[in-house]
Amino acid sequence: MKIGIVCYPTFGGSGVVATELGKALSEKGNIVHFISYAQPARLNVFSDNLYYHEVSVKNYPLFDYPPYETSLTSKLVEIVKFEKLDLIHVHYAIPHASSAVLAKDILKTMDINVPVITTLHGTDITLVGKDPSCKPVINHSINNSDGVTAVSNNLKDDTMNIFEINNEIKVIPNFIDIQKYSSIKKNSYRSKLCQNGEKLLIHTSNFRKVKRIQDVINVFCKIKNEIPSKLIMIGDGPERANIESLARSLCSLKDVVFIGKIPDVENVLFNADLFLLTSEKESFGLSALEAMASSVPIISSNAGGLPELIENGKSGFTCDIGDTEDMYQKSLLLLDEKKSKEFKKNAFERAKKFDMEKILPLYINYYNLILKK
Repeated sequence: MKIGIVCYPTFGGSGVVATELGKALSEKGNIVHFISYAQPARLNVFSDNLYYHEVSVKNYPLFDYPPYETSLTSKLVEIVKFEKLDLIHVHYAIPHASSAVLAKDILKTMDINVPVITTLHGTDITLVGKDPSCKPVINHSINNSDGVTAVSNNLKDDTMNIFEINNEIKVIPNFIDIQKYSSIKKNSYRSKLCQNGEKLLIHTSNFRKVKRIQDVINVFCKIKNEIPSKLIMIGDGPERANIESLARSLCSLKDVVFIGKIPDVENVLFNADLFLLTSEKESFGLSALEAMASSVPIISSNAGGLPELIENGKSGFTCDIGDTEDMYQKSLLLLDEKKSKEFKKNAFERAKKFDMEKILPLYINYYNLILKK
């Protein structure tokens, strides 16, 4: 198949999953064309079957805001026409799905029929999607896609409740390459940071309010008072300055280390004893899956699709949103030397169920189903 993949090029969940999907598809002999305004962060290898097309936006004085959606639509028309794509797979509804649906309509006038598959990832529905300025466009884009997938049952339910959907939504969960995590070798990161044998906790996110990162700091400070510990904060975003200030006031930046965005998060996760994810909205929780693939048990909220991913009491614990006391108490259980080995083993076993080799066939079968319509 010749497949066009449209995604955000960032370290966020939708961009990471889309890029890893495209790379995996190319390894199976499919020809994959990535279309975005910048090279995807995880697109660090190229082969005969992988291509990247940059969407450039003209910055005319007439426009207060560059018309990215128009440029993306035109680029899609161009690539489908000249590369003879079999289908377009867009990740994140705005503006990718709306651009793809418009491109499909334009191509029809040229007697070119190309199906569009839209994958919903979360905030495109639960945050952006609720905005009145976006809702009608998202509704139209979903209903006029040839196929629609969601990364969790929770997200599927949210989509059906928020919008007036007359299209079927198939649930295909996010995935990781378990082999990559299994091959990680011991490194010196932990020994340098935890020189006195402290426990190592990790949080990774885009540092937005919806992640409730203040809860991560509060939980960590309680744990630190009980067990010598260090906390690594991976990622960046609008709330980082506020969270750094909170960490300074409640703990110490010697114990809370902010390392920003990193490409190979698995090399750091491998060293951790516990992963904290306290979001108030989380349609899947890719960062938690990456942690479990590194044999790290999870303390999370019970928001969104997290209970579908984390086996409560086995691979970690899910707690009520904002209940930092319960998160703290459950963290102590996971950090107990006698119990931690079992939780770590369970976390890895759970992650194996979301291995790329198990999820990739679901996408390929779905592609074939849509192409036969």
